[in-house]
This record gives sequence, C-alpha cells and structure tokens, in this order.
Amino acid sequence: MEETSTMPDSAVPGPAPAVPPTPPVPLAALLAREDLGLRQIAGPQNSATVIHWAHTSEMADPYPYLLGGELLLTAGVHVPEAAGSGTYFDDYVSRIVEAGGAALGFGVAPVHDTVPRALVVACDDYGLPLVEVPPRTTFSGVARAVWQLMAQARHTELRRVTEAQQSLAAAAARPDPVPSVLRQLAQRVGGRATLYAPDGGEVASAGRMPAAGAGAGGEVSGALAGLVAVVRPATGNGSGAGTGDVSAGSGTGAGTGKGPGGGGPTPSSASDTAAGVHLAAYALGTGQGFVLGVAAPRRDPGDHTIASVGAVLLSLLTGEHQSSTGAARSSALVRLLLGAAPEEVAPLLGGGERWVVVHARPDGPAPDAVTASALGAALGSALVDVDGDVVRVLVPAGHREPTVQQGWTCGVSAPVGPNEWGSGDTQAGRALSRARATRTRLVRHGEHPGLADLVPPSEAAAHARTVLAPITANPALTETLRTWLSLHGSWDRTAVALSVHRNTVRQRITRCATLLSTDLDDPDVRMELWFALRHA
Repeated sequence: MEETSTMPDSAVPGPAPAVPPTPPVPLAALLAREDLGLRQIAGPQNSATVIHWAHTSEMADPYPYLLGGELLLTAGVHVPEAAGSGTYFDDYVSRIVEAGGAALGFGVAPVHDTVPRALVVACDDYGLPLVEVPPRTTFSGVARAVWQLMAQARHTELRRVTEAQQSLAAAAARPDPVPSVLRQLAQRVGGRATLYAPDGGEVASAGRMPAAGAGAGGEVSGALAGLVAVVRPATGNGSGAGTGDVSAGSGTGAGTGKGPGGGGPTPSSASDTAAGVHLAAYALGTGQGFVLGVAAPRRDPGDHTIASVGAVLLSLLTGEHQSSTGAARSSALVRLLLGAAPEEVAPLLGGGERWVVVHARPDGPAPDAVTASALGAALGSALVDVDGDVVRVLVPAGHREPTVQQGWTCGVSAPVGPNEWGSGDTQAGRALSRARATRTRLVRHGEHPGLADLVPPSEAAAHARTVLAPITANPALTETLRTWLSLHGSWDRTAVALSVHRNTVRQRITRCATLLSTDLDDPDVRMELWFALRHA
C-alpha cells in the first residue's frame, strides 16, 4: 500500500478549522468511482457527508494534525497486535471524530489482510464513515480522485455563479429593474429575496420562503427581520427599530460590529440559520438604509457571491431612484421632454456652465447597463447612455478631466455649454472614430486658435454651405470626406473609422471629387474643404 500525504504530519493546525475555497466532495461521489473500488463498511450511510481534502497519517493519535473535514487514510501501521482486545480503536476513532474528520479510509494490505473488526464496531459506535481501500488502489490515487472531483465541482460552481451574474445584470436593465433583480436572485438561490426599506418595511420581494418546521414560519421571518436590522446603516431612517434576536438556530453573524444600539460599527452583511433555513442580509451601499434579505434552503459556496452581486445592483438602482441627485436628474429629464431649454435644466444635473461629452467603446463585448455605470463612475458622472456598442457620458467640465480608461477607447469633446450639447456629442463621436482609426486609447477634440478664428462664424458658415452644396444632400459623402481628410487621405484608416470597405471609401471620395469639380490631391483644395467642413 503506497502512502502519500496531501498534508504533512508536521503541520500545526490553526486555532479554528479552515475551509478551503473549493466546494467539498460528497463521499458518495468518491465511492461511485469504479476505478477506485472503494466500499463503505461502517458508519452512517449519509448522502450529506462531504470531504474537504484527503490526508494520510499513520499516527496513533492523528488529532493534532487534522483540520476538520478530511478523509483520513491509514494502512494500520500504528495498530498494535493486541488492539482488538482493548480500547485502542475506540480511543483512535473518538479522536478523529473530535478533530472533525469526515471519514476514515483503511487500506487492506500490506499490513492487514482485512479491516479489523474492532475498528468497524468503533466507527459504527461513533458515527464515523469507514471506507475499505482495496490493495490495488493507492492512497495517492484516492487523493488524486478527491482533487479531480473538487476541480469538477469548482468548475460547475464557477459556471453557475457566472450565469447568475449575467442574468442579474440583464434583469437590472429591464424596465422594472428592482423586482426583476429580486426575482432572478430568488430563483438562483432557490428561496426568497426581499428588499427592506429604511423603516424596516418590505419594498418588494420575490420567490417563496423555504419550508421550515411546523410552526417555524414566524421564527424564520422574525430572525430575518432581526438580521436585517443588525446590518442596516445607523444613518438610515428607523435603523434602531426591530433589532430582534439573531441568535435563533446556529447564527454565524458575519461582521465586526454589534449593529444598531450595540456601540460598535455596523456590519455590511450577516448570516444566520433559523429552523433549518439559511438567512443572509446585505446593507446596500447607498447610505439610505436599504437592506437586501435572502432566505434559502441551503447555503452553497457560490450563493454568497451571487447575493453580493444582487446587492451591488440594487445599491445602484436604489441610489439612482432614491437619492436627491437621482431625483434632480429625473426632474431635468422631464423638463427637457416638456420643452425646457437645456441651459434651464443644466443646474439640476449638478454641473456648471461647461460640459464635455465622452463617447467610449469597450475592447470586449457590447456594454451593458452595469458596465456603462462603472465607466460613468470612473469618469465622475452618473449621466450615462448606452447606444449600441458605444457608451455616452455627459461630464461636468473641470469636475474631473476625462482620462484613459483601461479596456475602453474614448473620444472627448471640447467643453461646451448646455445649448451646445448636440455639438459636443458630434465632436465626441468624431473623436472616437479617430481614436479607433489611429488605435489611440483617447482622442480629444481640439480647440486651438488659428487662422480660421479670424473669420466671423456667420461668414464661415455661409462659405461652407456654398462650397459643400454639391454633396450636402448626401450625408455619407460629407462624413466620408471629413474623415478621409482628418486621416490625411488614408484609405484603410478611413475604412476602419467608418466601418466600411476601403473600396467604398475610394468610390465615395471619387464621387466627391466629381461633384465638387476639384482635385482632391491638391493640398490647397484639401485645406479649403477642411475649413468648410469645420464650419458646416
């Protein structure tokens, strides 16, 4: 029998059992591996028995070297000849159980031909699963199988969490985002998700409360309400109401404080168990006192991550709709729709007299609402719009200068007044096209004084209309000419900027030259046309 150890006997355990960041392996899954030939011969046949790792030891007292949750493997080298007539096996098994061992694997051969009968009896008495390891199966093979099953479980769990994150993000973009996020979260954890108001009342909920013991429904609801009160920020309205008792069941209160009235900082999340139902509460990061409560029949490794994503999304949604700035933005939108001038509503948006428009395109997939909001936060503005593959952000000028954003290609307009937001949008779009064509992370629309500034704007516009009249009716020709001139006549870069084939660019430029009756290879002609396009 080969002995290998995934954890040396010299390891000194910590003060508390440590659980690895990988899902545990059901003992039943290990027993089902035909290549191992393992057979359980004692202990409870419990499908809920799980293994966190495998460990080999021939110590007579393995207690000091166990962390809890192990499948302890031994060939019985430590067993004395007279062990069957005394209390040796009782003492040995009791120490494994006391240390939190999950199961014992006994290797048959080369020391023992069969599993000692006294060991089988002791495992039955102490409720420790005993697994017979046949001679053909090495301990290293068992340990490898445990890690393989862990890797498979980890992959499955990561895929489940990823799919849940995607579905929650999609739900946040729906017309009814808060109920949609709660519905999706409840479905993913198989229980109930509730958004609690600052005063402790339910704003919205979805899913069903997991079945508890007879008459325990009120206990579960009360424990969840108490848990919600513990994590509610002290600044929220009614934060001291309904603190309740969160010690029902096996509470695991996560957090560093005592909650409202406890004299310590308020934890951002906490968990508890009541009547066999797993409970969790998450304070939303809006500063408004909203809390997410979750009740589920089980607590899988990825459930905390999934619920945390839901809490982040709800923080964005409640912060947007409940904060004073969110209300001001809604008011500004309504006034614009009802005919107010942009300069009249600009003060409601929290900016000054000048603004910049940013157009950004991600390197990866098309942006969603959450990705766009994150970009807006990085640029210092909540005024964000997702338009296909492009995110548009309206940023107060001087508040925070837009800088290069990792993973984004950006175009930035010149500072404009509220009545020039449309012009700024056009400038940012052209700057983004130039950035993509030149493979530059960020391009700004320049405002450099030059000869063109010597001509009054009205006269420059009139001249532009006259020069460009032959092609004005065809916006595609005008935009192609503008982009082509800005990129110094490069066919390929213009094609990239306009997302068309280079032959299409050639055909349009040739058409422009024909309609304008001019030679586009002449630098003076190009300068004249560029001047006109700038003032068109």
